[in-house]
Amino acid sequence: MSETADVRRVRIGFWLGVLAMALFAVTLPATRMATGSDQDPQLSPLFVTAARAALAGSLSAAYLLLTRSPLPARRHWKSLALAIAGNVIGWPLLLALAMRSVTAVHAAVIVAVVPLATAACAALMLHARESVGFWLCAVLGAALVVVFSLVRARTGGGFAFHWADALLIGAVLLTAMGYVAGADVTAALGAERVICWMCVVALPLSLPLALWFWPNSADLAHIHASAWIGVAYVGAVSMWSGFFAWFRGMDWGGPLRMSQVLLLQPFLAMFFAVPLLGERVDALSLGFALAVVATVAVGRKFGRAG
Repeated sequence: MSETADVRRVRIGFWLGVLAMALFAVTLPATRMATGSDQDPQLSPLFVTAARAALAGSLSAAYLLLTRSPLPARRHWKSLALAIAGNVIGWPLLLALAMRSVTAVHAAVIVAVVPLATAACAALMLHARESVGFWLCAVLGAALVVVFSLVRARTGGGFAFHWADALLIGAVLLTAMGYVAGADVTAALGAERVICWMCVVALPLSLPLALWFWPNSADLAHIHASAWIGVAYVGAVSMWSGFFAWFRGMDWGGPLRMSQVLLLQPFLAMFFAVPLLGERVDALSLGFALAVVATVAVGRKFGRAG
């Protein structure tokens, strides 16, 4: 492969990561739609977690059968197990439990540290290395996101650390581990098959649990249509099709560089929350978003391919 082709592949991988990030950005407001709030509860967080995994698992099984995909080799199952623990079980469950008590904006404060968590996991799990300039940009970008989120949260009534924040921190660590573990086997299995095998392996557990936690007839009468739309999105997109682009982007663009892309996710989550949750985006949001975009661009200049 020529140097020009290598550069093109990295560029395509970067934009696939951007696409996946935009799809994932809807996850926070969609999860809030599905679970509702403490004042207006909708679907149970346990049901949302199991149902999204069951939907993704069913779609994955169909895809694997249609493409006649072979079973992963024995050496791949350790990474797949870590990815399942992080992205199929840990992140969805802790996020759904937390979103009952906090808004999408509040959750974005904690989720903003996903890029650094992903980069740290990549360095630890894959022995990846990047330049000092890259790490400085990563730290600066994460700091910008956290500062913005704290300022915005305080203007909305104050930022207080409570049990839901602890759940979100756990979700961040688990999803970062899952991202890197999935990326570790993407080259061997293919981006599409990685997420499909993850969801299919979990299907014998997720499907019975989804049926077990299915809301009873009395609860169904009070559940809004938007809650079901939220479950459908997090199952079909957040847990399935979005990963097609994400793991391919991680493979081609490099997990450390893709962690930079995630810096934009909290801002897009806030933007999507406008029509979905009725939140407002002000000039402060746009200003910090531009600053983070600049940081990501500079970080790409410092970054290496891997």
